[in-house]
Amino acid sequence: MTTVALVGTLDTKEQEFRWLREQLAAAGCDVLVVDVGTFSDGAGLADVDSAAVATAGGTDRDELRRTRDRGAAMSAMATGAAEVVRQLFAAGRIDGLLAVGGSSGSSVAAGALQALPVGVPKLLVSTMAAGDVGPYVGAVDVTLMYSVVDIAGINSISRRILGNAVAAIAGMAQHYRADRDAHQGDQANDERPLIGMTMFGVTTPAADEARARLTELGYEVLVFHATGAGGRAMEALAAGGFLAGVLDLTTTELADELVGGVLTAGPDRLEAVGRAGLPQVVSLGALDMVNFGPRETVPERFADRNLLVHNPTVTLMRTTSGEMATLGGIIADKLRAAQGPTRVLIPLGGVSAVDVPGAPFRDADADRACFAALTTGLAGSAVAVDEIDAAINDPGFGTSAADALHALITARSEEEN
Repeated sequence: MTTVALVGTLDTKEQEFRWLREQLAAAGCDVLVVDVGTFSDGAGLADVDSAAVATAGGTDRDELRRTRDRGAAMSAMATGAAEVVRQLFAAGRIDGLLAVGGSSGSSVAAGALQALPVGVPKLLVSTMAAGDVGPYVGAVDVTLMYSVVDIAGINSISRRILGNAVAAIAGMAQHYRADRDAHQGDQANDERPLIGMTMFGVTTPAADEARARLTELGYEVLVFHATGAGGRAMEALAAGGFLAGVLDLTTTELADELVGGVLTAGPDRLEAVGRAGLPQVVSLGALDMVNFGPRETVPERFADRNLLVHNPTVTLMRTTSGEMATLGGIIADKLRAAQGPTRVLIPLGGVSAVDVPGAPFRDADADRACFAALTTGLAGSAVAVDEIDAAINDPGFGTSAADALHALITARSEEEN
């Protein structure tokens, strides 16, 4: 029977979780309740009580109660919840997870949600779902539902919202279990090597061409939108051993990290693949831009910069020569540390659809500053650098990138055999 883990703080949400358990049972699911409330006794509901969660987090519940350090308690319970859920899933005991909470409950549940692999249903109903949801989603496929009202009793509004959440997680978990059972054993026979690839709207032609070529060569290509979360998700899969190689066409997230845009993937972007020793081909897609929200959200200090309203919710800012040179150096430093075979493709004719002759972000001097810093930084390293006399979206560039990655993967395979 399909089983859903129900994660929450029973010391403050007993009524709501009792109702949720009943509704999940009515929807045809078994329920495993995981209590992450530091001051809870399980309320007769918990299958995994808060003491067990605290222990899994490397601490003692009674000690957390004694010190009354809320921050430390939340951190410990989050670690414990993640470990408990990880073990339940590894043992084949759960097919999905539903978490419900306010700011603290959502924070604790985030670890548990992110502990489940991509593809396993995970749903968070939260008062925080209308704000910055990055900390709750991480790099996995968490589904978020805004609770509208606080998680404070079952009323005419919360009954509908939580009822929808129950129906959603029950349906997802039942589908996941049926699909898993139907295809059990298929992976070893049918799964093609997985390639991670980054793209942006302004590098789509290159990505489409590369994806078609890699598919022709026998790979399955996972395309990640380089929006911060996309880069983190791809690198999480690489670190987890899911990928055979990476075609990092679009490294624009580095520009946002450097300059202060909204689509940064963090300071460690472009490092995980190299640490994992995977074959990778890297290019400079969309390094000509930093991303902001609507035009009015662009910081005042950038008022005199070259700005382009991409759509009503996205404004792009052209990177300067100095910024591009810095980015070239950053990329070189990161790739020099790579433990696997690495190749860089430099599109001399432009790094995006708006960085070509006649386009609003065309700045050949800025691009050359990046190229020069990159090639200088990689001189004498094991990283091969190819300068291609084309823009990134010109016909042939994507195919060349795909062929280069295939060559690295093939050479690696031959060495290992």
